[in-house]
Amino acid sequence: MSRIALVDDDRNILTSVSMTLEAEGFEVETYNDGQSALDAFNRRLPDMAVLDIKMPRMDGMDLLQRLRQKSAMPVIFLTSKDDEIDEVLGLRMGADDYVKKPFSQRLLVERIRALLRRQEAITTEEVAVTEETKVMERGNLRMDPLRHAVAWKGNEVSLTVTEFLLLQALAQRPGFVKSRDQLMDVAYDDQVYVDDRTIDSHIKRLRKKMRTADDDFSAIETLYGIGYRYNEE
Repeated sequence: MSRIALVDDDRNILTSVSMTLEAEGFEVETYNDGQSALDAFNRRLPDMAVLDIKMPRMDGMDLLQRLRQKSAMPVIFLTSKDDEIDEVLGLRMGADDYVKKPFSQRLLVERIRALLRRQEAITTEEVAVTEETKVMERGNLRMDPLRHAVAWKGNEVSLTVTEFLLLQALAQRPGFVKSRDQLMDVAYDDQVYVDDRTIDSHIKRLRKKMRTADDDFSAIETLYGIGYRYNEE
């Protein structure tokens, strides 16, 4: 049973969503502010967190920033209906996905299940060895899907589930272009719609993380209006 942390200062959302998730077989922990959630996470991390952005004591952005210092676990942001800046900033800070308020609880459940499936696919040691699961080395890059481990020039880089899948998809075929639609198919289930901005934000975050290991990292090339490709160095 996966444990989901639901963090929102709206008690109606906490009550209704937690009931839905529990009915779907999840164990749910609820918190009405970011600081309370962080205190609990410091004692024991959940399998996934669903975070509101605007909360008292500590907002969702600050909580995500603290969380990313210790864990790459999947995170979904709940964002205001018209606040696109929050969506982009959240993705660039390391969120895996976002759902706009007001939202369908069924949609949220689908997003949660999709992320958990992706997490399991790249971390379980019981899967068959395939092109997607075996250790991959491309120049200075080394990726171990079974350990969810990435290293550049021997320096480890911590990636979220989405960032890992995008880098893996690009690096598997150096020099070949992947369109945004193709990358969406890699990172998201068919029933989950995301727009181009979401993929762009994940790629920017991915580049930023790789540059923590190497200031001169430039292996991911943008082809404007077409997509991205990985150039082996």
